[in-house]
Amino acid sequence: MTETTALPNLARASPGADTEFSFSPADFDKVRELIYQRAGISLHAGKQAMVYSRLSRRLRETTHRDFASYLQWLQSATGADAESEWQEFVNCLTTNLTSFFREEHHFHALAEDLRAVQGRQPRLWCSAASTGEEPYSIAMVVSETLGQGGPKILASDIDTKVLATARRGVYDAAARGLSAERLQRHFLRGRGNNQGFVRVKPELASMVEFKSFNLMSRDWSLGDPFDMIFCRNVMIYFDAPTQRRVLQQMHRVLRPGGLLYVGHSENFTDSRDLFRLRGKTIYERA
Repeated sequence: MTETTALPNLARASPGADTEFSFSPADFDKVRELIYQRAGISLHAGKQAMVYSRLSRRLRETTHRDFASYLQWLQSATGADAESEWQEFVNCLTTNLTSFFREEHHFHALAEDLRAVQGRQPRLWCSAASTGEEPYSIAMVVSETLGQGGPKILASDIDTKVLATARRGVYDAAARGLSAERLQRHFLRGRGNNQGFVRVKPELASMVEFKSFNLMSRDWSLGDPFDMIFCRNVMIYFDAPTQRRVLQQMHRVLRPGGLLYVGHSENFTDSRDLFRLRGKTIYERA
């Protein structure tokens, strides 16, 4: 993605003088520009403390003495090491807040929507997998509705570190959103040093295919069209033009009548040509 938008150059306080690294308003604006270009994330003007906190460890690990030199190096570096650092940069600035069966009404609706698909295996995509709770929640509903031989779920995220956690499938046994019945049915309890933790059972884990994917990518070659896409609490980090581009791409990869499940604070009534509201934060491909 090469497009960018004008970002407001507001007067703002930098981290205090006693901080480890120099971090000027111009550095903050450059971070905002780069994360917008790379991930479509539109950082608000009040996020400088968050940016400093999350990126300062990258300066330590790359032995840079200030943000200006780190950002200059990041933009000029080439090769595998440069691409690896760009991924670290994105990982630092993405937000991952999730839980099992978050916004539970979607999962009741999903069970009904799965039953409505006749004559073939439905195709599902969780486009913001984070640490795995959401795609495994989807897999549990698929298993409980269609049986263990149900379809595979594509689960993607831009953050490679959270994907590594998701692939492990290990969680606190007291994880929010999991009933005792589902814990027993879908998880293995840890013993010894692993007591207090649970692991997703192999048969459930086999239903989810994890993949690194950037919604800003121009290449959305994701296979056959999807019947259902979960893209929840992602668009709130995008500005309106970026939201529109992502919705256009999701419209393209959904079957006619396919469903898009979004977050409780997301509203796409301005894109009625692409999606029409079908239920509580569930849109149907127009």
